[in-house]
Amino acid sequence: MSRDLPVSERHSWSHAYGWLLLGFICYALPWSVFAAEATTLLRLQGSNTIGAKLGPALIGGLYQSQGLSNVRIAPGTAENEQLVLAEDKLGRPLQSLVAAHGSGTGFVALQDGSADLAASSRPIKDAEAASLQPLGDMRGMDAEQVIAIDGLAIIVHPRNPVQALTTEQLAAVFAGEIRDWRALGGQPGAIRLYARDDKSGTFDTFKELVLAAHGKSLAAGAQRFESSTQLSDQVSQDPDGIGFIGLPYVRQSKPLAIADGQSQPMLPSTTLIATEDYPLSRRLFLYNPPGTANEWVSALVQFAHSPAGQAIVEQSGFIPQTVQAVGVEPSAGMPADYRRLASEAKRLSVNFRFQEGSAELDNKARRDVARVLQYLKANDKLRQKAVLVGFGDPKNDPARAALLSKLRAMAVRRDLSKGGVIFREITGLGEQMPVAANSGDEGRMKNRRVEVWVY
Repeated sequence: MSRDLPVSERHSWSHAYGWLLLGFICYALPWSVFAAEATTLLRLQGSNTIGAKLGPALIGGLYQSQGLSNVRIAPGTAENEQLVLAEDKLGRPLQSLVAAHGSGTGFVALQDGSADLAASSRPIKDAEAASLQPLGDMRGMDAEQVIAIDGLAIIVHPRNPVQALTTEQLAAVFAGEIRDWRALGGQPGAIRLYARDDKSGTFDTFKELVLAAHGKSLAAGAQRFESSTQLSDQVSQDPDGIGFIGLPYVRQSKPLAIADGQSQPMLPSTTLIATEDYPLSRRLFLYNPPGTANEWVSALVQFAHSPAGQAIVEQSGFIPQTVQAVGVEPSAGMPADYRRLASEAKRLSVNFRFQEGSAELDNKARRDVARVLQYLKANDKLRQKAVLVGFGDPKNDPARAALLSKLRAMAVRRDLSKGGVIFREITGLGEQMPVAANSGDEGRMKNRRVEVWVY
């Protein structure tokens, strides 16, 4: 038919037909086919505790601090993966991928090059550090970043009458040895166990601090979850349920007070988690290869440590490392000197702790030196207003324990004095007032600490 038309009309008809065909193709294909491909800035993989909310929030905050626009979070291509999207000043699309499949997956991804940073809710393991040695010292201060403090909350149904448990009881419960709530002072009923999955840093922490510390293993009948939110919501609907979760995911459940060794039962409060005195407190980490060429990695690390980054930590439900002065209620169980201090001064929301088997401050404590100095300067506490109190684990000679604890306080004094601090008093209380059991290395390390008090 078109052959019977004049040449000019045949050309016009062909032109229109071409536009009609192009329109059909554009309609049939997704817009993403024609959109500019986004440039990937960061790939963060690992802990679900971090990756579910905090990781994307920190990347989004970094974007905004760098002047990027249209910052938003979208689902990734797989479950528990998210994209943090933005545009640069020329409107070009940018993205970062956050994959939250468990702490262990982050270190594997660093090794095979599929991630720029690993998010972990536990310290890196020896085998992981060894496998990543070609990338540098992953335990050094340039690689290991404590970005927040979290507490493992032991959660039950809101109407469960049980208020407190020891870590020993917890271990027996989750090992399946204590099976009825009546044995714990609750209403008769078979205990149902809810636990995170094997790849989870939350599970690693619970296993280390509770199960392994008491020679136990998780019962085979426990229900396992990759999602913290799903676990918590299930416990809140089960009158016989008990689970463990990161602090921001308590949601509608009830947290229990926990005691370890000779410590008093403690609820997972903000202050007790910030000082890491709460028995199930833990640190949240980012690990990045030292000397990485990706400038966005360094920028994210610096942003996470900054006041703006720590504000996002708090908004996400975790405990920031911002230093504050907190009043402590004096009690009869305190040593006399400590009780006097509690009645006259306030305690800072930070404890200095040390590297394993060393008198050197650990990576968090080294950064805390700068934070404490900043607080003391800002609040006119540099001269004769600060007190250091050292603690330790038991020794055969109590006098030696007291001396060692004072030497730890003197090590902190050395670093703070470089910033111009003149202390009112430095003392050591030895093995008194433990916050963890001394039966294991982890507990002894927690008890070796230095508190800061201000008048």
